[in-house]
Amino acid sequence: MPNGNSQCLEALLELAVEISREGREGRKIGTIFTFGDHASVMERSRAMILDPLAGHADESKHISDPNMRGTAKELAQLDGAFIVTENGIFVSACRYLDAAASTVGVPLGLGSRHLAGASITKVTRTQAIVVSASSMVRVFKGGEMLAEIIPELWLLNRRQVSLSAPFTEDHEGDLAVLVKEA
Repeated sequence: MPNGNSQCLEALLELAVEISREGREGRKIGTIFTFGDHASVMERSRAMILDPLAGHADESKHISDPNMRGTAKELAQLDGAFIVTENGIFVSACRYLDAAASTVGVPLGLGSRHLAGASITKVTRTQAIVVSASSMVRVFKGGEMLAEIIPELWLLNRRQVSLSAPFTEDHEGDLAVLVKEA
């Protein structure tokens, strides 16, 4: 089970991008993931329904577990936020974030989900990843929006070639083969 903070954050961003692209059962959905400072976020939130993640072992609630990723996609259809530790463990789901911060930097036109995500990051040391029903993913920290991710561009960027040495590109039908120059 990986526990690197950046690896877990990247895996959580990938999950958010998947949710924004795929939706669920043919419809777009939105959700919030908080990442880090989970104890403070739990203190500033409350359950909206009985917590579907309560009582399950941490090993089965890690971001790297394929079953947990599928579970998160299903639970994202319900209202509320996910609370995730800096080590990638889902602590809770379907949470109402109770953080009012009037000085958050939310661009005009974004709704209450974004305001909740920005506000919780203003009053805790967490980061919020907000999946919009309009298929955008936004990241907040310190009450400010840090990033706006367009899922298709994220996926294209992840597939770009990053070779340090010069290379040539050979084509075989539709297949491109990159060969390091000698």
